[in-house]
Amino acid sequence: MKLFICGDSTAANYAPTDAPQAGWGQVLPELLPGVDVQNRARGGRSTKSYLADGLLQQIETELQAGDLLLIQFAHNDGSDLVWRHTDPWTSFYNNLEIFVDTALLHSVRAVLLTPICCRVWQEGRLMESHGDYPDAVRVLAARRNLPLIDLYAKSTALLRSLGEAESRKLYMNLEPGVSPRHPDGLADNTHTQRAGAAAYAQIVADALREFRLI
Repeated sequence: MKLFICGDSTAANYAPTDAPQAGWGQVLPELLPGVDVQNRARGGRSTKSYLADGLLQQIETELQAGDLLLIQFAHNDGSDLVWRHTDPWTSFYNNLEIFVDTALLHSVRAVLLTPICCRVWQEGRLMESHGDYPDAVRVLAARRNLPLIDLYAKSTALLRSLGEAESRKLYMNLEPGVSPRHPDGLADNTHTQRAGAAAYAQIVADALREFRLI
């Protein structure tokens, strides 16, 4: 069995020179020994641009009955750029169905994931992110009777439990001099450091086991 990940930069693999940045899909193989994890998440992709770039079609040539296809988007679907923007209840929803139908066509088990939350605190309160996109994923999962890993809800709960200061360590918030790639430091509350990637990968691994998919 192979486990394929379709997604964006929050799930993608990163080179050692990008450290400490890591996506949850990069860490997942460490938590699933014996599972052949094929991480095909790519930075900057929405459901629209992932399909337009032929990335799902490439995966389709490799799919075998009994494989798993994990599907997680939204961060870039809300972009203002026309070549990747989708509407949550129309084009985003319909594009997700293309991923699901492709999996089912090949007797592959599709798993839907909501996006990880963005870490934006205002006046001591973690703000909601991604608008209606997480709900669109939840509705599709319910209508199609598909496994849903609600990473948005779980990541939001985790950040709130950690608090504003401690949760900063999960995302790419770097002091000057920590990373050669970012010598002046970085404030990035969308992409994760290794600690955040590991936390979210653990949520995914635990859910896959609860669903008895692995």
